[in-house]
Amino acid sequence: MVASAAIVGAAATSSGAFAAAPAAATPKPAPAAQAMTTLPSAPVEKVIVTYKTKTAEAGSNAAAKTDAAAKGAVTGESLSFERRLAGGAALVDLGGSATKQDVTEVMAAFRADPQVASVEPDIRAYPMAVAPNDTDYAKQWDLFEATGGMNVPTAWDKTTGSGVTVAVIDTGYAAHTDLAANIVNGYDFISDSADARDGNGRDTNAKDEGDWNATDNECGLGSKASNSSWHGTHVAGTIGAATHNTKGIAGIAYDAKIQPVRVLGKCGGSSADIADAITWASGGSVPGIAANATPAKVINLSLGGASSTCPSVYQNAINGAVSRGTTVVVAAGNSNANTSGFTPANCSNVITVASTSREGNRSFYSNYGTIVDVAAPGGETRRATDTPGTVTTPENGIYSTLNSGATTQSTENYKPYQGTSMAAPHIAGLAALLKSAKSSLTPAEIESAIKANARPLPGTCTGGCGTGIADTAKTVNAVTTTTPPAGNVFTNATDVTISDNTTVSSSIAVTGRTGNAPAALKVGVDIKHTWRGDLVIDLIAPDGTVRNLKASSSSDSADNVVTTYTVDASSEVANGTWKLQVRDVASGDTGYINSWNLTF
Repeated sequence: MVASAAIVGAAATSSGAFAAAPAAATPKPAPAAQAMTTLPSAPVEKVIVTYKTKTAEAGSNAAAKTDAAAKGAVTGESLSFERRLAGGAALVDLGGSATKQDVTEVMAAFRADPQVASVEPDIRAYPMAVAPNDTDYAKQWDLFEATGGMNVPTAWDKTTGSGVTVAVIDTGYAAHTDLAANIVNGYDFISDSADARDGNGRDTNAKDEGDWNATDNECGLGSKASNSSWHGTHVAGTIGAATHNTKGIAGIAYDAKIQPVRVLGKCGGSSADIADAITWASGGSVPGIAANATPAKVINLSLGGASSTCPSVYQNAINGAVSRGTTVVVAAGNSNANTSGFTPANCSNVITVASTSREGNRSFYSNYGTIVDVAAPGGETRRATDTPGTVTTPENGIYSTLNSGATTQSTENYKPYQGTSMAAPHIAGLAALLKSAKSSLTPAEIESAIKANARPLPGTCTGGCGTGIADTAKTVNAVTTTTPPAGNVFTNATDVTISDNTTVSSSIAVTGRTGNAPAALKVGVDIKHTWRGDLVIDLIAPDGTVRNLKASSSSDSADNVVTTYTVDASSEVANGTWKLQVRDVASGDTGYINSWNLTF
């Protein structure tokens, strides 16, 4: 294992994992995660009344208002018609706090009316992102604690990473039941069969064969004998461990897929192998290797070596990945030194991540400097003054999936590690959440959003920790909130239900404009739907001309469409009724148009 303040493979052509994995006892048991939250019992303040077709109340607000008053007189309640709902029903206010008996009497009065088709209470709904029931979730302070955590749980209402693959370019994968459901086929890029320990060098099996060193100096002068780290499996758990499965831990992007790509074996890994892995993982072509069937949109590199410059083999591979739309996240390193002396952390086009402690300080081992973009929890399994290699504060480490084997794989387990290797996957997980929430985001936009929404360290950071500790919920909210650009904005915020295999529309009447619509008409869309790939979205001009905004995609399983489209509508007269038309082309998932707007 790599000591917390040292890096395996000092040369630029050899890289090691940036984590401390000291052999220590499993931390004391912590309370299990809270079970499903009991929903509050809120009083009913309104009822929803649907009148039969062709009745006066069904088409006239005045008639519905009169009927509400009449029912109030019968029941002794102060009833009032509030407004008409999108589906045509009438919302009736009960006039303050009503008892259950009052509500029962009011509903009975409406049901007794032959003009009424149905009546139901206006009930409350609550966010469903409850605390995971994973048994070790309470140990994951890095996700939820206010001081040192990354504010992850409140983001799960909006995104859980579905539809995104994250490549973990690392030591490979040690089989683990808390990860298995989210693992997709990866690759073993270790070209030297002795280092790979599988007898054949590169192959399609990303199994972690172990990275133990039997003796001191085996991997260069000064290297120490160590057990296998199962480092890639630990990193993978932080990003995408299965969640709500009553065992183990919760992953940050627990509906994302994890692609293990093996580059670190005995004595680290070579820059040539790592560069090829970056290219392949992001969907690029590597001579002699079959194309990646599930290209990653996020790559995690919790590895590095000493070099004052970024080697061109790294930079070219990273640039290619970013050009294909893949965000690359890199650990800053564990030498308590300036990150400028370590690579690939000092490469361009990456998000370089420093580590913070449970108290919100820069971790004692973490690299720092102006190259660092952002910080994330990496933990401290010992204090800076404690003997290196010991574990004195396991509760302050990052708890994740692992294997108990000293050399080769044995039984699965969980343990706390510390390192910028543990900090980086927090940011990779956040990047996956962002890409899932808004698929149009580019790597540059993802990096900018993470940095812009980070919070200052509550503790200290000498040397520079980027823009602060990443804030997951704040960042997700920032990219999913549509802010109409400057200009005259016309909006329709009335909900329109989207059922399976149906076509619906929402209209906006544009008035007061002269001439034609602009060549860059902004169409802001907020559609809630549980499988956005089912949807075809069109803008229909007043003269009936259809402009497609979004096509359907059977592979896009993420939730919701929250974005702004730009349309050349300069051939259309601005004034008139514009429509947003939404077609659901598959079964099994539904939703609604929440709102949309046009900016002239």
